[in-house]
Amino acid sequence: MNDFFPCAIRRAPLDRTARLDLQAGFTLVEIMVVIVILGLLATLVVPNVMGMSDEAKVTKTQTDVKAIYDAAQLYKMKNSKIPTLEELQTPDDKGQSYLDDSYETKDPWGQDYVIRETDRGKFEVLSMGPDGSEGTEDDVSNRRKDK
Repeated sequence: MNDFFPCAIRRAPLDRTARLDLQAGFTLVEIMVVIVILGLLATLVVPNVMGMSDEAKVTKTQTDVKAIYDAAQLYKMKNSKIPTLEELQTPDDKGQSYLDDSYETKDPWGQDYVIRETDRGKFEVLSMGPDGSEGTEDDVSNRRKDK
Protein backbone atom coordinates (compact mmCIF):
# COMPACT_ATOMS: atom_id res chain seq x y z
CA MET A 1 0.00 0.00 0.00
CA ASN A 2 2.48 2.61 1.06
CA ASP A 3 6.07 2.16 0.00
CA PHE A 4 7.35 5.07 2.03
CA PHE A 5 6.12 3.80 5.35
CA PRO A 6 6.75 0.08 5.42
CA CYS A 7 5.89 -0.23 9.06
CA ALA A 8 2.61 1.66 8.81
CA ILE A 9 -0.19 -0.13 10.50
CA ARG A 10 -3.06 -0.96 8.32
CA ARG A 11 -6.40 -0.17 9.83
CA ALA A 12 -9.40 -2.13 8.98
CA PRO A 13 -12.14 0.13 7.63
CA LEU A 14 -14.77 0.95 10.29
CA ASP A 15 -18.16 -0.43 9.67
CA ARG A 16 -21.22 1.87 9.83
CA THR A 17 -22.20 1.12 13.47
CA ALA A 18 -18.68 1.69 14.76
CA ARG A 19 -18.57 5.12 13.06
CA LEU A 20 -21.91 6.11 14.64
CA ASP A 21 -20.74 5.02 18.09
CA LEU A 22 -17.73 7.35 17.86
CA GLN A 23 -19.99 10.33 17.04
CA ALA A 24 -22.88 9.65 19.43
CA GLY A 25 -23.62 11.88 22.47
CA PHE A 26 -22.55 15.28 23.73
CA THR A 27 -19.46 16.18 25.67
CA LEU A 28 -19.68 17.59 29.17
CA VAL A 29 -18.46 20.97 27.92
CA GLU A 30 -21.24 21.17 25.32
CA ILE A 31 -23.89 20.34 27.93
CA MET A 32 -22.50 22.95 30.34
CA VAL A 33 -22.51 25.65 27.63
CA VAL A 34 -26.19 24.91 26.89
CA ILE A 35 -27.07 25.07 30.60
CA VAL A 36 -25.31 28.43 31.00
CA ILE A 37 -27.11 29.87 27.95
CA LEU A 38 -30.49 28.66 29.24
CA GLY A 39 -29.76 30.19 32.65
CA LEU A 40 -28.91 33.55 31.09
CA LEU A 41 -32.09 33.51 29.01
CA ALA A 42 -34.17 32.64 32.06
CA THR A 43 -32.73 35.56 34.06
CA LEU A 44 -33.66 37.96 31.25
CA VAL A 45 -37.13 36.61 30.38
CA VAL A 46 -38.69 35.56 33.71
CA PRO A 47 -38.71 39.01 35.41
CA ASN A 48 -40.35 40.58 32.34
CA VAL A 49 -43.04 37.91 32.17
CA MET A 50 -43.77 38.06 35.90
CA GLY A 51 -44.27 41.83 35.80
CA MET A 52 -46.91 41.53 33.07
CA SER A 53 -49.37 40.01 35.50
CA ASP A 54 -49.40 43.16 37.67
CA GLU A 55 -49.65 45.38 34.61
CA ALA A 56 -52.61 43.35 33.31
CA LYS A 57 -54.40 43.73 36.67
CA VAL A 58 -53.99 47.51 36.58
CA THR A 59 -55.26 47.66 32.98
CA LYS A 60 -58.30 45.52 33.85
CA THR A 61 -59.01 47.74 36.85
CA GLN A 62 -58.82 50.88 34.71
CA THR A 63 -61.26 49.35 32.22
CA ASP A 64 -63.65 48.27 34.99
CA VAL A 65 -63.54 51.70 36.65
CA LYS A 66 -64.37 53.39 33.34
CA ALA A 67 -67.29 51.00 32.66
CA ILE A 68 -68.72 51.45 36.17
CA TYR A 69 -68.33 55.23 35.91
CA ASP A 70 -70.15 55.32 32.55
CA ALA A 71 -72.99 53.17 33.93
CA ALA A 72 -73.21 55.37 37.03
CA GLN A 73 -73.37 58.50 34.86
CA LEU A 74 -76.35 57.06 32.97
CA TYR A 75 -78.05 56.08 36.24
CA LYS A 76 -77.48 59.55 37.69
CA MET A 77 -78.96 61.26 34.62
CA LYS A 78 -82.09 59.13 34.81
CA ASN A 79 -82.56 59.03 38.60
CA SER A 80 -80.90 62.28 39.76
CA LYS A 81 -78.78 60.55 42.39
CA ILE A 82 -75.42 58.85 42.68
CA PRO A 83 -75.91 55.07 42.59
CA THR A 84 -74.37 52.24 44.55
CA LEU A 85 -72.95 49.18 42.82
CA GLU A 86 -76.03 47.22 43.88
CA GLU A 87 -78.34 49.78 42.27
CA LEU A 88 -76.38 49.55 39.03
CA GLN A 89 -76.91 45.78 38.98
CA THR A 90 -80.58 45.83 40.02
CA PRO A 91 -82.95 45.48 37.04
CA ASP A 92 -85.43 48.33 36.45
CA ASP A 93 -89.15 48.06 35.50
CA LYS A 94 -88.20 46.73 32.05
CA GLY A 95 -85.84 44.14 33.48
CA GLN A 96 -82.68 45.94 32.35
CA SER A 97 -79.78 46.91 34.58
CA TYR A 98 -76.91 49.31 34.08
CA LEU A 99 -74.40 46.55 34.86
CA ASP A 100 -75.00 42.84 34.28
CA ASP A 101 -75.25 40.56 37.31
CA SER A 102 -72.22 38.76 35.93
CA TYR A 103 -70.17 41.98 36.05
CA GLU A 104 -67.44 41.74 38.67
CA THR A 105 -67.82 44.30 41.46
CA LYS A 106 -64.44 43.44 42.98
CA ASP A 107 -61.12 44.56 41.61
CA PRO A 108 -58.41 42.01 40.70
CA TRP A 109 -57.02 42.27 44.24
CA GLY A 110 -60.34 41.22 45.81
CA GLN A 111 -61.44 44.66 47.07
CA ASP A 112 -64.86 46.13 46.24
CA TYR A 113 -64.99 49.03 43.82
CA VAL A 114 -66.20 52.18 45.56
CA ILE A 115 -68.54 54.87 44.19
CA ARG A 116 -68.34 57.99 46.29
CA GLU A 117 -69.41 61.61 46.03
CA THR A 118 -66.52 64.04 45.66
CA ASP A 119 -68.09 67.46 45.12
CA ARG A 120 -71.71 68.51 44.93
CA GLY A 121 -73.27 66.18 42.38
CA LYS A 122 -69.93 64.78 41.25
CA PHE A 123 -68.58 61.35 42.05
CA GLU A 124 -65.70 59.01 41.40
CA VAL A 125 -65.29 55.27 41.01
CA LEU A 126 -62.30 53.99 42.91
CA SER A 127 -60.23 50.86 43.34
CA MET A 128 -57.85 50.93 46.27
CA GLY A 129 -55.21 49.03 44.30
CA PRO A 130 -52.93 46.22 45.41
CA ASP A 131 -52.35 47.54 48.93
CA GLY A 132 -56.08 47.98 49.68
CA SER A 133 -55.50 51.40 51.27
CA GLU A 134 -57.23 54.54 50.11
CA GLY A 135 -55.19 57.60 49.20
CA THR A 136 -52.02 55.80 48.18
CA GLU A 137 -50.11 56.01 44.91
CA ASP A 138 -51.49 52.72 43.56
CA ASP A 139 -55.20 53.69 43.72
CA VAL A 140 -57.07 53.53 40.40
CA SER A 141 -59.79 56.13 39.83
CA ASN A 142 -61.76 57.60 36.95
CA ARG A 143 -60.44 61.04 37.97
CA ARG A 144 -57.28 62.30 36.31
CA LYS A 145 -54.25 62.18 38.57
CA ASP A 146 -52.29 65.43 38.81
CA LYS A 147 -48.62 64.91 38.28
